[in-house]
Amino acid sequence: MMKQSKLMLFLMGCTLLATGCGQSNNNSVTEAAADPTAKPATSAEATEAPSTQNVEITFYYPVNVGGPLTKVIDTMAKSFMETHPGIKVNPVYTGNYGDNTVKIQAGVQAKQPPDVAVMMSTELYSMLDMNAIVPLDEWIAKDTDVNMDDFYPAFMEDTQTEGKTYSLPFQRSTIVMYYNKEMFKEAGLDPEKPPTTWAELVSYAGKLNKDGHAGLEIPGNDDSYWMFQMLARQNATDPKQNIMSDDGKKAMFNTPENVEALQFWLDLSHKDKVMPEGVIDWATVPTDFIQGKTAMMMHTSGNLTNVRTNAKFDFGVAFPPAQKQFGSPTGGGNLYIFKDTSPEKQAAAWEFAKYMTAPEQAALFSSSSGYVGVRKSAYDTEAMKKYTADFPQALVARDQLQYAFRELSTHNHGKVSTAITNQIQAALAGQVDAAGALQKAQEEADQALAPFNK
Repeated sequence: MMKQSKLMLFLMGCTLLATGCGQSNNNSVTEAAADPTAKPATSAEATEAPSTQNVEITFYYPVNVGGPLTKVIDTMAKSFMETHPGIKVNPVYTGNYGDNTVKIQAGVQAKQPPDVAVMMSTELYSMLDMNAIVPLDEWIAKDTDVNMDDFYPAFMEDTQTEGKTYSLPFQRSTIVMYYNKEMFKEAGLDPEKPPTTWAELVSYAGKLNKDGHAGLEIPGNDDSYWMFQMLARQNATDPKQNIMSDDGKKAMFNTPENVEALQFWLDLSHKDKVMPEGVIDWATVPTDFIQGKTAMMMHTSGNLTNVRTNAKFDFGVAFPPAQKQFGSPTGGGNLYIFKDTSPEKQAAAWEFAKYMTAPEQAALFSSSSGYVGVRKSAYDTEAMKKYTADFPQALVARDQLQYAFRELSTHNHGKVSTAITNQIQAALAGQVDAAGALQKAQEEADQALAPFNK
């Protein structure tokens, strides 16, 4: 779907993400009634800084990939309390991203939200529609020790709207290509030269598609829009073109370039015969790769630790191949602070969010999971230097950030993402062609976004 430990915890992080990052399990998310006229949330105002002594806060977090990442996050929370004795943090593991969103929405509607939570970066507009979160700008302005420029710009894109910052990047990923170097050798391919273009991808996958294993797998269920978004960007004439507008009010699904991108995905199985037909399950793909059932896979970088721990062969990690350009959407979750709590709890939640995204903690979480360290300075820590020296594959997702961009995020996000996800799945299942799928998704998205364009 899906920042880490001190060396002892490296092995804990085993299997992580899910999704994307990715990824998202949006089909399981019940969309709260959106009010486009709702007054934007504002941060707590006080003439004096609220006390953070003897404050207790609740922290919700999901884990969208395999592995005991809950232990890593709980350990990080415990470490925070040791250095901030006036604040007690109650970590609550809430399941995958979809389950997490449902529980947070229910808490917001009941006026009992968590004080701070990791939530999909894509839920920004949904939370604003519910008037549920506070902007962080007042704290950012007052905290001279917070260098926002240290966060990677690609991860900051989905924290901000209309000049305000509403979250901090925490559990972040990109889509990367994993490949089995041993299978490359057996097929007569250079294991140090993965495919870099769509044409090479098809050619390589054809040579690898034999002996009972697939040449390539791309998951197509819950996170299908995430994978589609990657292909669409790679085929975009405008190097900055996305499948939605920056203000989250419009979707741009059925462009000619996007139809070509979806057709390429369909052709991999239906025409080129290098990938299994139908909708390939998100959770199955890493297992297939680890078990040698596929030679290459497109998946979240959050599964790096899972693959490293469980694969019995030498594997490589590379940028997903380009058509007109390289490109991958970012994925994963950010830290949000909620409105219907006291100023003291909000102040404590800010201290906790700062700590969890500090360079040392970002390095710990990254090395325990495979998620990308969200701050540049995380890669200057001794722990991260050692981790990446021993495991250079972990640098690929970070290096790809120059080509990364914001994941699909709109108002009425549940309905919009479900519209595109359902139609992509229908196309993968052979029920509709690429053009028809994107036309139908566009119509449904336009209808869901109509209240926000009056």
